Amino acid sequence: MTVADVKKTTEQKMNKSIETLKADLAKVRTGRAHAGILDHVKVDYYGNPTQLSQVANITLIDARTIGVQPWEKKMVGAIEKAIRESDLGLNPATQGDLIRVPTPPLTEERRKEMVKLVKTEAEDAKIAVRNIRRDANEGLKRLLKDKAISEDDERRAQDEVQKLTDRFVAEIDKLVAEKEKEVLTV
Repeated sequence: MTVADVKKTTEQKMNKSIETLKADLAKVRTGRAHAGILDHVKVDYYGNPTQLSQVANITLIDARTIGVQPWEKKMVGAIEKAIRESDLGLNPATQGDLIRVPTPPLTEERRKEMVKLVKTEAEDAKIAVRNIRRDANEGLKRLLKDKAISEDDERRAQDEVQKLTDRFVAEIDKLVAEKEKEVLTV
């Protein structure tokens, strides 16, 4: 393993942390409807918990309503039950074979809870990035111990890893600020 390998794997892992944060933030509900909030809803499909997107077509009907069109008519009840029992606080209504899922406007209290949730997700992402930095620094120390690099090279590489960490933490802060603004916008 070389210094370049350590830096490359560190950056890849940090990018994965950012992607995970983006996915987690997409699930946080804002006042508007978006199909992504139903991503983690699981439906009982012939005895197997299956993602909703695997058994139905999810579309936006308007700014506050999501439409769920099951591919099999007999799945309507199971899908409606799964959405109702999810922790999203949504109350679906069936119209024939279309399930309409209105997203109620968020109260001020609920918005503040969502902001707390966003900040928790951000802190988890920052912890992940810092753990990746720690692992990279340990890898660099191993290279130094094995006499594969000099002390100056190790110090330079640690500085570069720290700059990577700072860049990704700043990106996390930016993503969180955008999501916070989106959640608090009425």
